[in-house]
Amino acid sequence: MISTQVNMGNIYFEQQKFQTAIKMYRMALDQIPNTGKHIRFKIFRNIGNAFVKLGQFSDAVQSYETIMGGDPDFHTGFNLILCYYALGDAEKMRRGFQKLISIPLEANEDDSDDLDRALGSESKEEFKEETKHDKDDANAKDGLRHELLKREKEARNYMLTAARLIAPELRIDGDDSKMAGYQFCIESLKQDHESVSSEMEIERALKYMRVKEFGKAIEALKAFEKRDQHLKAMAATNLSFIYFLEGDIRSADKYADLAYEHDRYNARALVNKGNCLAVRGDYDTAKQFYLEAIGVEADCVEAIYDLGLVNLKMELWAEALQAFEKLHQVVPNNAEVIYQIAALHEAQGQVDVALKWYNILITRVPSDPGVLLRMGQLCNRNDDEAQAFHFHLESYRHYPVSLDVISWLGVWYVKSEMYEKAIHFFERAAQIQPKEVKWRLMVTSCYRRMGNYQRALELYEKVHAEHPENAECLRYLVAICKDLGQPCDHYQAKLSRLDQRAQQTQQSQGQLTRAAPQRDRTPPRPYSPERRQEYKEEPPQQQHLAAPKARGLADQNPERPRTAAKRPDEDEFDDADVGEMLPGM
Repeated sequence: MISTQVNMGNIYFEQQKFQTAIKMYRMALDQIPNTGKHIRFKIFRNIGNAFVKLGQFSDAVQSYETIMGGDPDFHTGFNLILCYYALGDAEKMRRGFQKLISIPLEANEDDSDDLDRALGSESKEEFKEETKHDKDDANAKDGLRHELLKREKEARNYMLTAARLIAPELRIDGDDSKMAGYQFCIESLKQDHESVSSEMEIERALKYMRVKEFGKAIEALKAFEKRDQHLKAMAATNLSFIYFLEGDIRSADKYADLAYEHDRYNARALVNKGNCLAVRGDYDTAKQFYLEAIGVEADCVEAIYDLGLVNLKMELWAEALQAFEKLHQVVPNNAEVIYQIAALHEAQGQVDVALKWYNILITRVPSDPGVLLRMGQLCNRNDDEAQAFHFHLESYRHYPVSLDVISWLGVWYVKSEMYEKAIHFFERAAQIQPKEVKWRLMVTSCYRRMGNYQRALELYEKVHAEHPENAECLRYLVAICKDLGQPCDHYQAKLSRLDQRAQQTQQSQGQLTRAAPQRDRTPPRPYSPERRQEYKEEPPQQQHLAAPKARGLADQNPERPRTAAKRPDEDEFDDADVGEMLPGM
């Protein structure tokens, strides 16, 4: 009967009928004697999991605390900390973490029973009988050792993940600093779990990097130079990352080499080395390092992305496209990768294909003004003015200060003889560039086209008063005065003097040009590997990790390498970090 109720609870749980599942679990609990603690704790775990699914974290805490008070395990301890985190209770997070790390790593009696069953023994006596044979005994011990190592690894992962989660939230003894929680976790782990403590020290250094306290990050990472090979390689990779971000390419290169020496198969160290070479202009060698990184880690997004960028620098369009298309398979929803593919097709004149990719991109970043502008420009090239107008207008709606968009819309309304709307856009442009006369002249031109000559005359006179040397304004003044039958001799005389002065200036410049030595007017040579040394010593142009949101993805430099920091675990491609090099850590 008990097993039936538990099984029914499991079925309801799978059907996401969590309230009913909890009811069945509690009915089973009522029939289990207190001596059946092991089964009771398993049911309590199921009840806690169901409450978590319902978002009732306080109720889940009660179940998990019952287990931790009687038969603690790492999985339950971690779930309990997650509930405390969801409830925002920092003090209970701290106590829960201390309880978690106090659980012994050795297998308990129940674990041993589980291992016996996993080895296929019918009973402990049968197992003892089997181990009389040396070969069977060795196999059994290997299996047991493997299982224990697996559980120990899982336990360390639980501790490390819990520490990463709660460290930013903890405030210890009134210390409100951002690092107090990290220090607490590190000190708590040092006594019994030194390896986990060391990885948290790496995590603290990464936190310093995220808050741009690079000096403290460097100090923390340099402390690992005398530790074991794994930690030394990880620290060196992170140091290379920091120095690269700061523009200290020499130091970044040094630590990239150090990381590579300590860990030959360190994909992110290879990426960092490639980035240092790339910013110095040695694209061929950089490319080889990126390819080697991909050989070590086939889905290393930093290496694949930077490979695409270096191919762009070398004008190897097909290879660049191949790299970004491969990366698209790894991170299919990443907006920047899709943008690079679209831009490459656009650069090769494949307008229809580029538009196809931009349409995919716009589903990911529907409010990106730069992408909308690109789409508008391509539609305009395809003579699809209706779509061009739509995308330009959408771009303006999301970012109403782009002069490219404003001027295009203003001209479109003029061509459509919708002068009042055109005036709105040209006046907007004049607000953005108040010293630029052409916007005010275009506003005035719209009034003239509307037939409001008097208003146009007033505006021309106002512009002339502020810019008396503007010949274009004078020509319009002369023309409109003639149209209105008003005297224009004064303006005509000024215009004649300006024209005469301009002719004299041109003649003087022509004489100087003929007298001066003739320069080599050969057009600049196209980029080639032979010219690479000309740029080798130029400093890299470091930019901010994230561009201003309003400018849009399409406004960013597609040729900048990307960088990424190496965490103690696997890195994910951070699609919030747009258009920068990904250093490896």
